[in-house]
Amino acid sequence: QVQLVESGGGLVQPGGSLRLSCAASGSIFNIYVMGWYRQAPGKRRELVAAVTTSGNANYADSVKGRFTISRDNAKNTVYLQMNSLKPEDTAVYYCYAGTSGGSWGQGTQVTVSS
Repeated sequence: QVQLVESGGGLVQPGGSLRLSCAASGSIFNIYVMGWYRQAPGKRRELVAAVTTSGNANYADSVKGRFTISRDNAKNTVYLQMNSLKPEDTAVYYCYAGTSGGSWGQGTQVTVSS
């Protein structure tokens, strides 16, 4: 298991941008998939984006073209660049590592509001 710590959340106006970071306590080099999920109040947790060790990424339809996931194995960090944010992007964002049993961060709040 690795410990994951997210940062970079906050309050932003619609149309704005944020960059989330997820720092792992250990090497992520051999963790095949790293991802970001989100959970809005009253809703189920959903996958936002995921990236494999080879850099292949997939995205939820709702964020395609606006969000970009990336990983820096040398820094044991995964990023989520979020552009053109919408109020419906408001949620707690969680980092996920595909370790045995799965590892989760504590979450970071993203609020999109004018």
